[in-house]
Amino acid sequence: MLKYAIIFAVISLVAGLLGFGGVAAGAAGIAKLLFGLFLVLAVLFVVLAALGVGAVKKAID
Repeated sequence: MLKYAIIFAVISLVAGLLGFGGVAAGAAGIAKLLFGLFLVLAVLFVVLAALGVGAVKKAID
């Protein structure tokens, strides 16, 4: 997902440099959405992993 966010950010930069403002704005919006979704999922998985480590430790003891 982060890969696609970076791809859309690059597309936005190239389109902006070439003067395609509408395409650049659309690609930038998609890149922001994908990056935000990536951050939310990354934090969620880190929290779940931290909780899972505690559960495994309790099960072993």
